[in-house]
Amino acid sequence: MTPLELRETVPALESTAYLNWGAGGPSPRRVVDAAESALEYHEYEAPANEGQYPAAFDVYDEARASVADLLGADADEIALTESTTDGINRVAGAIDWEAGDVVVRTDLEHSAGILPWQRLEDERGIEVRTLETERGRLDLESVKAAASEATLICVSSLTWTHGTRLPISDIVDVAHDAGALVLVDAVQAPGQLPVDVGQWGADFVVAAGHKWLCAPFGSGFLYVREGLVRERNLVPPAIGYRSVVDENAVDYRYESGAKRFEVATSSPAPYAGLTAAIDCLEETGIETIGDRIETLTDRLKAGLSDEQLLSPRRYESGLVTIAVDEPEPTVERLSERGIVVRSLPGPEAIRASVHAFNTREEVDALLECL
Repeated sequence: MTPLELRETVPALESTAYLNWGAGGPSPRRVVDAAESALEYHEYEAPANEGQYPAAFDVYDEARASVADLLGADADEIALTESTTDGINRVAGAIDWEAGDVVVRTDLEHSAGILPWQRLEDERGIEVRTLETERGRLDLESVKAAASEATLICVSSLTWTHGTRLPISDIVDVAHDAGALVLVDAVQAPGQLPVDVGQWGADFVVAAGHKWLCAPFGSGFLYVREGLVRERNLVPPAIGYRSVVDENAVDYRYESGAKRFEVATSSPAPYAGLTAAIDCLEETGIETIGDRIETLTDRLKAGLSDEQLLSPRRYESGLVTIAVDEPEPTVERLSERGIVVRSLPGPEAIRASVHAFNTREEVDALLECL
């Protein structure tokens, strides 16, 4: 299946030049059909057969295995969540914080990588330090200086503000040498770039399927490095029958791996959709998708002046940040012409997200309107 063949199965793209994949990716029919089928089977047939809980567990297991294959991990290292924000909060709540512990983040983080640490600062007395960046770039020397006192470093693999790739493996090496944990917000990567958590070496990786993977809302996932639960005695803030080995045991015992971060009942539908979305990605080919994103992104950047283009001129991702005088009115004007992008809170700009399912004509239409 080619990217354009898959595009033909996405109803939202029939009349819209959709360039906002970094916010949310509309799903192909196959993905929605998988979610609907899972829900229908769960509600119509499972009650009279194996039961609703076993049916849901089958969907969860399949989704964990698919995510593990996507990330280069083991299924035991994957927990299913609702979103990136949800995953970060589950990690933040599992660490035994003490007053004076230090969380280091960059000034490029989404609110998902800001608010959980702010709350811990207010409630637990930790200290949050922010690394300043320049045009989406992080100085590794500043990471080295901050890591010596850090308990945890929170960093995005792909910045949502500039579309830059940060040197995750190098950051992890620096942090681990100093004894700090690393949490990576990778939500902008799966679906447009290969992700290998083993190569990164990070302790936690959080993401979700509803952006570049084109899976439904609610299909989040969390990677927890093997052995980390035992090393750091990670105890999640919530507990339920999916967190423990035997829910009926007199003395409960948490699951030994990432599954301890799951809690209880959740709909199987988003995770069935996630599995189908990953299947679509694999059938199309991540290299094929990546090559087409690069080609279309280069076409867009070629039509922008250096003053307009705030993302790197050289390709790093499909996220392209464009300086404009009035971001929100510009977004509205483009929407009136059937082109969907978004504004950014900082820098003063709009952001176009180019996926393999876009066309040259859509890129040219955006340039013409700008």
